[in-house]
Amino acid sequence: MHRHLLPLLALAAPLAAQDHDTRGWFKGNTHTHSLWSDGNDFPEMIFDWYRSKGYHFVGMSDHNVLQEGEKWLDLEAIRKRQKAVGRDAVTKAEARFGKDWLKRETREGKEGIVLKTLDECRAVLEKPGEFYLLPAEEMSNSGRKQPVHINILNLDEVIEPIKDDELPPREVLRQSMRTIAARAARSPRPILAHLNHPNWQWALTAEDLADVAEGLFFEVYNGHPGVNHLGDETRPGDEKIWDIANTIRLAELNYPPLLGFASDDSHTYHGEDVSPGRGWVHVGAEKLDGDSIVEALRAGRFYASSGVALDAIRWDAGKGILSLEIAPVEGVEFTTAFIGTRKGYDATAERNGIGEVFATVTGNSPSFTIPEDALYLRATVTSSRKHWNPSFEGQMEQAWVQPVGWH
Repeated sequence: MHRHLLPLLALAAPLAAQDHDTRGWFKGNTHTHSLWSDGNDFPEMIFDWYRSKGYHFVGMSDHNVLQEGEKWLDLEAIRKRQKAVGRDAVTKAEARFGKDWLKRETREGKEGIVLKTLDECRAVLEKPGEFYLLPAEEMSNSGRKQPVHINILNLDEVIEPIKDDELPPREVLRQSMRTIAARAARSPRPILAHLNHPNWQWALTAEDLADVAEGLFFEVYNGHPGVNHLGDETRPGDEKIWDIANTIRLAELNYPPLLGFASDDSHTYHGEDVSPGRGWVHVGAEKLDGDSIVEALRAGRFYASSGVALDAIRWDAGKGILSLEIAPVEGVEFTTAFIGTRKGYDATAERNGIGEVFATVTGNSPSFTIPEDALYLRATVTSSRKHWNPSFEGQMEQAWVQPVGWH
């Protein structure tokens, strides 16, 4: 293994014996967009929506920008982004924060609004220990005109994207991750990067994710309806990508596995389809601040969810037992799939045996012992309750537990 990769790989040490009471973990979304890039609402309105829904933190990950300095948009451009009939963003913001809240300015004969910065939003919306605004950027790279988008959390300056019509997406992903790592080495605070929606425009394969050692986190679920979450008849969905990539990383490349995020990737907030509230993470951070959130994510103290809440995650490394306690919901049943790959899997292009469902357990207290020949073990919990705001047909609420039992 290349020497310069060692500090990066050390960020994801094997998850040892653990007994996590997850009921007090912080709920947060790390991927959403505002008028600062291609969203259609003001950042303060979006933050306020998440706060009102019980989230503890939100990363406003606009494309290639932080909410700093000055950004002016003319009113007509703002209104054109709202596709739904009804109150527009300006009317809604003034109803929520008051008639004098929005800073109106006329420039070159056009009436417009100066957007609020992250610091200005913090002044009115943050509350220590209850709600935190996490600095974030979606580094929107491209290779051969295909998207390679990476969210960067807790950063203090914009990291410029790589756009190269000649480089394949895998190489752009590798170079982007190394650029982020170089910035992290100089940063006064810890930062973390997760790859977004690998199946969007079919830009990245499981083999791409496996090959880039520096990539340690990715979105196993993204709530944008256009990201091909389920795959198609010839290409795997995001969960299968997770298993293929992790099998290759552990068995063939001696890299640590990818850990899975869930996020909204919301862009529209006025009744349109790319809306919030679809996916999030629960994070076992010691404090509700950026440094603590990133350190917990790096340590693997989080799970991803689109609606299922966990009360506990227990991994007994000595006995090889993974146990969960699922928060009960009246009238709702839960089914947990314990998933992994055995060492004797088919390493040819067919990839048979990868992501095997070792066991399916019903109830609120599922438990399973990892097979002796398994490379890793993870769990997906599926509820009998339909998602309240589905991103694909027939979507049920789920939760995804990080892989354990790997070496």
